[in-house]
Amino acid sequence: GLYEAEYPDIPYPEVEGCTENSDGTITLFVNAVYPEDNTSRAYAHQVVIRPLSDGHFQYVSNHMVPEGNSYDAWWHSERLTEDQWKETYESSENGALQEQWEKGYDLPIENGEKEAAEDDCKAAMELIAEIYRQADKGEASNVVISDHVILQMKDKVKAMGNPVTGSEVYAVMENYEEMENFLLNAEDGKTGEVILFRVRGNGGIRRLKFIYDGTDMYVLAANAAWNERGIPMFPYISYTRIKKWKYTEKGYFCYELCVPEPPEVTEIVDGSCLVRVKPLDPECREMSVQCVLPLGYQGNNLLCSNWDRDNLENLDYNGMYEYLYTMKFGGWLDREKCSSGIPKVEFENTIMEYLPVSSEQIREWAVFDEAYQTYLWEPLGCGNYAPTFFGTSIPEVTRVRKNEDGTVTLTVDAVCQMILCNDAVITHELTVKFSEDGSFQYLGNWILNHGIENIPEYQYRIDRKP
Repeated sequence: GLYEAEYPDIPYPEVEGCTENSDGTITLFVNAVYPEDNTSRAYAHQVVIRPLSDGHFQYVSNHMVPEGNSYDAWWHSERLTEDQWKETYESSENGALQEQWEKGYDLPIENGEKEAAEDDCKAAMELIAEIYRQADKGEASNVVISDHVILQMKDKVKAMGNPVTGSEVYAVMENYEEMENFLLNAEDGKTGEVILFRVRGNGGIRRLKFIYDGTDMYVLAANAAWNERGIPMFPYISYTRIKKWKYTEKGYFCYELCVPEPPEVTEIVDGSCLVRVKPLDPECREMSVQCVLPLGYQGNNLLCSNWDRDNLENLDYNGMYEYLYTMKFGGWLDREKCSSGIPKVEFENTIMEYLPVSSEQIREWAVFDEAYQTYLWEPLGCGNYAPTFFGTSIPEVTRVRKNEDGTVTLTVDAVCQMILCNDAVITHELTVKFSEDGSFQYLGNWILNHGIENIPEYQYRIDRKP
């Protein structure tokens, strides 16, 4: 439990079975579960314990199960002669190895690769150690550092000469040219390899070595994290074949890893990955942060429906309020305070600041309690929202067009990093008008190329008036 609670980015032990032995000991069959690398068995081992009369216990032994072997096959092979064990193990190993290569994950790692990965991670961790030591890590057990600190760390790691990206939204990959050249060469069938570092939200380092052999692409992934004493740990390395991949015109590296599939597992394991290689234009990044990132695609329909100044009635005003509130005041809505309703003036003033709509129109189209003069509000939850992969998409401005009437049209792509693994699930044009003081209003949104037919129907936060 310690590792799972305190260090979610490293494997944690899970007992999947046990056997009581004739000598009073108990053999535990243990898997190292590693969610970060999409595997329920990073490695396996058997722990023998001896229960004591006072309720405590002693550890008697621990044995690693050779990779690819089952517990039973390994346990019985321990009782064979040395020659019998060697014959049994080699035959089972060859069969298991072949099966594992066909599956494509938890692949055997060549000599020297693990040491090289650990050395690289150690070097990168040394470069950012002082920044991590001085960073504000908050009070929670799971450390989360700010985007500003991540940028400082990236600036240090890029000195190693490799491509470096981060976990912040709209991350800029430093030294991206090397990564792009590798992908372009792979598209032409040229063999090669490249090492990408990723500075993670907990201040750790993820090293990804991509290898293309002319036919298949593989990734050797290693993580380095900090323990509670600020000492780097190098817990695990994996080697996985990439099932399919592409490098998009926008500069995204989209790939899908080989992962366990049913019936081996009962739940879907998402092997999809999406990495922006070519940096987003600075103006587009600025507009993305200011105008579309605070809204997103769940809980409100400002960006995932068609509307303009003459067609505002179908917007979800009760749903959008909390997002506009955060944009206006810079803080989160007090859920307990708002559970009994939001006062009329507060609600309408916030909406009217960002949309060309009158208070009379808001009262007509939103869910309003006449008796208490409040607008209904509910937090987004399982009772009023069915999660979708599309809802996790990040809006990204890819073009800024200034119009003759003083408005600005933003071309926006919905980038989905999860199972859809798509750098443009939909593309839409959002029209905004900026004032001299920097404030702005949303004036309309239009989804291009019939994209609205390819996304889930919007679910209103609160049942609307008939």
